[in-house]
Amino acid sequence: MGTGGRRGGYRIGVDVGGTFTDLICVTPDGAVVLDKTPTTPDDEATGVVAGIRQLASAIGVAPAELCGNLDAFVHGTTTADNTMIEMSGAPTGLLATEGHRDEIELRRDHKENIWDPAFPPPAPIARRRARIAIAERVDYEGNVVLPLDEDAVREGVARLAKLGVESIAVCFLFSFVNPAHEERARQIIREVYPDLAHISLSHEVLARAPEFERASTTLVNAYVAPKITAYVERLAGRLAAEGFAGQMVLMQSSGGVMPPDYVAQRAVTLLASGPAGGVMGAALAAGLSDVSDFVAVDMGGTSYDVCLVRHGAPEIATDWNWRHRYYINLPMVAIHSVGAGGGSIARVAAGTLVVGPDSAASRPGPACYGRGGTLATVTDADAVLGYLPAKGFAGGRMELDLAAARSAIERDVAEPLGIDVAAAAWAIQRIVNANMANAVRRVLAGRGADARRLAMVAYGGGGPVHAWAQARELGISRVLVPKASPAFSALGLLVSDYVVDRMRAYVCNLADADVDRIRTLIHELAGEARRDLAPAALDPSDVVAEAFVQMCYHGQNFDMSVPLPEGEDADDVSLLGLAERFHATHEEDRGFSFPLQQPVIRGIRLTTRGVTPRPPVLAIMGDVTDARTVVTGERTCSFGDGLATVPTIDGSRLGPGATVTGPALIDEPFTVVVLAPGDQATLDANGNYDIAIANNPPEVRRAAGEGCATR
Repeated sequence: MGTGGRRGGYRIGVDVGGTFTDLICVTPDGAVVLDKTPTTPDDEATGVVAGIRQLASAIGVAPAELCGNLDAFVHGTTTADNTMIEMSGAPTGLLATEGHRDEIELRRDHKENIWDPAFPPPAPIARRRARIAIAERVDYEGNVVLPLDEDAVREGVARLAKLGVESIAVCFLFSFVNPAHEERARQIIREVYPDLAHISLSHEVLARAPEFERASTTLVNAYVAPKITAYVERLAGRLAAEGFAGQMVLMQSSGGVMPPDYVAQRAVTLLASGPAGGVMGAALAAGLSDVSDFVAVDMGGTSYDVCLVRHGAPEIATDWNWRHRYYINLPMVAIHSVGAGGGSIARVAAGTLVVGPDSAASRPGPACYGRGGTLATVTDADAVLGYLPAKGFAGGRMELDLAAARSAIERDVAEPLGIDVAAAAWAIQRIVNANMANAVRRVLAGRGADARRLAMVAYGGGGPVHAWAQARELGISRVLVPKASPAFSALGLLVSDYVVDRMRAYVCNLADADVDRIRTLIHELAGEARRDLAPAALDPSDVVAEAFVQMCYHGQNFDMSVPLPEGEDADDVSLLGLAERFHATHEEDRGFSFPLQQPVIRGIRLTTRGVTPRPPVLAIMGDVTDARTVVTGERTCSFGDGLATVPTIDGSRLGPGATVTGPALIDEPFTVVVLAPGDQATLDANGNYDIAIANNPPEVRRAAGEGCATR
């Protein structure tokens, strides 16, 4: 991946989360080694390099030898998301068609808090004085109605330079049909302001309508790109100093990876890229265990991410992608996130227990980490309830301070509520589990899916700890916990393909569609994809393309992707067949269709995928099949009905076929698989703990086991 040459060296995936940086290394002999290190928010590159050195130590080689023999370095970063959360991007300006200067503030009818008429608008990416109206106009067919006022561009750019703008977005009306004015504006910007850090042209970021969506996406791209570029260059320099001479690739929100040069132009594609890697890994792991319909849940230190996977693939949302209060009109793995992680802070407000969304993050972290944190968190409750080991935590690198955890919970929760510490810890558990279950319900309800007919794939450091409670609350009877779950997003990066996902606007009634025009657009998109994939030096046999037509009914605001089986060639497009597929897809995805109504075409989409190698196994396993022989002790813990003494098992020594019946705690190096009374876990040959949840009706268990449809 990314080298185009030798194979057989090491491959590393690194995912930077809000609390921990997760790392996975696949060695030349196929072994999978995982590790974690605290995220360093001030400079994420510092934590990444520290993690690589830890990996080298775990493998038994020098860091220079590891980095010098890397075939692939795949990276998922939260830099884009953190930039939007903190609103700490580059000072940004906008050049817009005259009359459309304030479009970004008009937004859509989306309001995050519909019950508060005074709810403030989002912080502006480009303040009004930094939005410059330019006289120019191109019509919907690409004809120049009003030539570009080049003097206005020069004056506007000079003004932006005086305002200290470091990045400029250019969004002219219908530039995706005829980009000449935007391209000329770029030339003028470079002449007038040669030291500008970044220029984002809307037709390069999003070559389609509608106008507001394109303006919003382009502005976000311009806002985050300088910080992304600086971080990637800094990390590349640090890796080169460690001996890495290859090219890193970065995870995108569409579920694919691409080199930095591609991402620099479309930095907005990095939003929510880390969780997307986890979903891709979950799809692979579940598929190996013959599970095709499931809900993927990732509980990390800061957030809880949910994604519905049907027929073995996650949904790629192409509309209504609001991220950090801005609209991103690019394909994204449909992931819903809530502030419910191990670091979520528990507090009592107005007599009510609240858990999250605020997080203690990696610094200072939960009170039990002993890093200066004093506030009660979910991880503190996990420790007090006995789920987590006081010694040997985080691969043996940490010892949990249970006294500090109890003290924090007593002060922040128990005393204000007038209950004891154990009851307070259990209350924290119930609240955070309810928050996570509600997040799952929200995702499934929106897609017409029934949790009782789905399996669950739980990963992240906290996923295996809380899966038993989640499954019971949702009525899910089968849970898969991969052994590599603590660093599963990093593993997902390594199994993700190169992906170029581009769309081009083409608006007409289906009956009026020009098949030659559709073919031309697909061929143009295919040419762009080949150009974008060229640096990866992929074998042509490893590149596949899928074509889609974006369609909707009259009056609908958002379209959906309808497969075009003819693919990139598209030599024999059947409009009748396209209509039938649209009606069927609409019925399956949204629960209804109007077969007698003529659909509308909104655009053409081509997804080009460069296939990357998969590791032969997803985890290192032991050879013990009788779990009774690797019982290491016991811990006192609670499942909601009082305290019980529960055996602890060394999960690192378990081999395929090992079966454990709950109550039990399976200690893995960076997590704990919690089995409630009656639950039964079997480690399969693919490295997944396949858990049958007790107390669910047999017909529900059969449905989940068969991976049946979600209706």
